[in-house]
Amino acid sequence: MRRIFSTVANQANSIRRLTAHCGILCIVCAIACGAFAQGDLKLSSDDRWVPPADSDPESPASQLRQAQLALARGDASRAYNLATGWLDRFPANPLRAHALLLKGDALLAKGDEYTALFDYEELAQRYPGSDVFVIALQREYEIAKAYANGLRKKFFGTFRWLNADDEAQEILIRIQERLPGSQLAEQAGMELADFYFRKRNLPLAAEAYDLFVQNYPRSLNVEKARLRLIYALCGSYKGPKYDARGLFEASARLKELQALDPITAQRVGADALLVRIYESEATKILYEAGWYEFMGDPISCELYIRRLVTQYPKSIAALLSLREIPKVLSQLPSEVRKQIQTNGPDYPKLRKELLGLDWETPADQAPNVNEAPTLDEPPTGPPSENTSPGAPPVAGTPTPPPSTTGKVP
Repeated sequence: MRRIFSTVANQANSIRRLTAHCGILCIVCAIACGAFAQGDLKLSSDDRWVPPADSDPESPASQLRQAQLALARGDASRAYNLATGWLDRFPANPLRAHALLLKGDALLAKGDEYTALFDYEELAQRYPGSDVFVIALQREYEIAKAYANGLRKKFFGTFRWLNADDEAQEILIRIQERLPGSQLAEQAGMELADFYFRKRNLPLAAEAYDLFVQNYPRSLNVEKARLRLIYALCGSYKGPKYDARGLFEASARLKELQALDPITAQRVGADALLVRIYESEATKILYEAGWYEFMGDPISCELYIRRLVTQYPKSIAALLSLREIPKVLSQLPSEVRKQIQTNGPDYPKLRKELLGLDWETPADQAPNVNEAPTLDEPPTGPPSENTSPGAPPVAGTPTPPPSTTGKVP
């Protein structure tokens, strides 16, 4: 019940915002009517604007002015009827773009914003050089913003039941394509990225924030975009058995943030996030080593452990792998063990220095480093195709150590 009330409240707030916007439209139309009418007036000898002697009330401009005045007075239905009739009578008039905008504004004032989009779209597609082109895109942006924040479309003109997420995405993308580099396109880009972030579509959110940073490096919202990009990349990582490219990118972005804006990086705890990423990368390699051991391939398992202790010697996963390495080496052919002793890591020395264990000490007598996946736990699936090191962890099977679990905030 609480969720229903919350949804109804959000819908009401969106409708109120659109209604307030319609009120502003009426004021703008009133000003536009005055300016539009002033183009047909003449300055008299006593400095007064008077209509010309040959002014024709049946002319297209005069009829369109009547529709504008009706909308300015708040009579949206009359304005809609007049604008629709005008468009039928004068299909090729130079003022057609103004008439389409007026018809869309009238529909918007009546609460039928979805139908108004068709008139705004016709204006944007057929009259990109018109002086009301940008105004039409602004109207579309307001509607798309309301849809992105939860406003639903009407079901056959009655209740607002239909989801409008697809329309919101399409409009916000089109605005950026039609007005690249403009303030309106910047607003649309941020709104689209925030929409994906709210919907937990983290791959698309990361892509949208990345494009925003590239297209608007001097924007006031670029700091927010950088942080949201890092969070989206980290949050897209599902665990050690999944692809970790998003985490690799998050690590690079964090280091870039430390170089560009060290104050912000310190405020958001970039060092702590990098440590979590470091541990997650190591946990992923440990998972892959465990999978190969479970599949009866100790040679591949040792190669992953070698990479783990070489690239991540300070990680918890490296300690866990050293606890199990004697069992793995015992399964290798004698020739392979000799090559490891000659060219590989000094496992006995590392085991002694990091764990304080002799080579003969069994793994069950090793100190409890942390509750983390070990090579004895059979993985639930093969490692991902991307096995290159460098991704932060957050959740998944097996569960990483407490210092590396949980989703990035």
